[in-house]
Amino acid sequence: MENSVTDPSSLPDTATSSQPSDSARSSQRRGHLAMSPRKRRRATGSQQRGGGPGQRLWEIKRRRLPGQQEHLEASGSASDAAESSPKRRAHFLHGPYPATHFGPKACILPNPTSVMHIQDPASQRLTWNKPPANVLVIRKVRDESLVEPFKELCRFLVEEKQMMVYVERRVADDATLSEDEAFVSIRDQLCTFREGFDDISECIDLIICLGGDGTLLYASSLFQGSVPPVMAFHLGSLGFLTPFKFESYKTEVAKVFEGNAAITLRSRLKVKVVKDMLQRTGQQQQEHNGLLPHGHANSEAGKVTLQLQVLNEVVVDRGPSSYLSNVDLYLDGRLITSVQGDGVIVSTPTGSTAYAAAAGASMIHPNVPAIMVTPICPHSLSFRPIVVPAGVELMITLSPDARNTAWVSFDGRRRQEIQHGDCIKITTSCYPVPSICCHDLVYDWFESLAQCLHWNVRKRQERLADVSDSSDTEN
Repeated sequence: MENSVTDPSSLPDTATSSQPSDSARSSQRRGHLAMSPRKRRRATGSQQRGGGPGQRLWEIKRRRLPGQQEHLEASGSASDAAESSPKRRAHFLHGPYPATHFGPKACILPNPTSVMHIQDPASQRLTWNKPPANVLVIRKVRDESLVEPFKELCRFLVEEKQMMVYVERRVADDATLSEDEAFVSIRDQLCTFREGFDDISECIDLIICLGGDGTLLYASSLFQGSVPPVMAFHLGSLGFLTPFKFESYKTEVAKVFEGNAAITLRSRLKVKVVKDMLQRTGQQQQEHNGLLPHGHANSEAGKVTLQLQVLNEVVVDRGPSSYLSNVDLYLDGRLITSVQGDGVIVSTPTGSTAYAAAAGASMIHPNVPAIMVTPICPHSLSFRPIVVPAGVELMITLSPDARNTAWVSFDGRRRQEIQHGDCIKITTSCYPVPSICCHDLVYDWFESLAQCLHWNVRKRQERLADVSDSSDTEN
């Protein structure tokens, strides 16, 4: 993220107003020429360092830490400019400063006491710049048990809250909805869209998910930039990411519309698939001290065929081949290791409780700024999962001596083949998913661990009837 620098020409004309007259300047010039060369250099350097009040104010603006300007300004334009800036990417161990505006009308309540440029997660409260008007309702498809809750929610939003409700066209065209004559008037007021054809990123204020964790992943895929706040109701099979109960949906939705709700910023991965980045013809150039050659590290050498925001994980595996997957893992341009096994998982903290947990990784709270790298059935007993800072850039390529190609998928979708010369670049995105909490961001996470994953559940040990009977107390 680039630091915001104020143009000196836009500052108040305080320096020019304090300039000396012509006679005073000529007197200063004669005194300056009478100095010795050493004193003249010292005086010149002192003037350059001083520069008047305007210059000093500009220096203060220039020396601000990354993210300080964003705390002073209400808009998120600085984060957007940093994301699209063509300059060389700056690396921060804490990752990029996350965008604090979600959709057209939602943002995080400003906190002037934040430390460094990362806001205290406990102070992350949702507020509305303007009352929300457009709500996107995502329903789990091919599940007839969700038809009635979907109709109840849409009727509540349209009739009682006077909201504009957006749904997928395939959901609105469901035969079950068409046959319900009592729902026809509500159905005719729904706005429909098609994934991949209609862009709704600029008109949605709130997302409500009915289903399991897959509905939240799907909602994330619809917004490749800023994501509106997401409220997820547990109506699926697992529901680790869906903390709300539908039985009290009217009360819970009304509270969210009022604002001041706790939210969890679930970081996402910004992923690029670059084709023909490395040389395919002949033997690839040898690395020098573990570093890629300069031409190989240039992303302009290849063609970016896919760029995505991923909420859970990026999975690179051996696909249908019977050979081991053999890929090289780079961190900020330096070769870290070669992964030999069934594949590798690069996940967010949110994704650490999904595929990565099944592969033996630790579970990370979603507010921890980190990226987890987990091997899948590695051909080495010492290859354990690792956690790297969120600000680094990972790159995965096929090893030169790999016997087969590899396959990559993003949150279980868009699966494609990776050949020699291709690479996958992964880093933390500055567009997180603001997930609304039912209670708070700590309690909700541990509640999901206990209820969904049965974390540390065992039969409790019974106490001894008489402590004196224990052999440890005998003399």
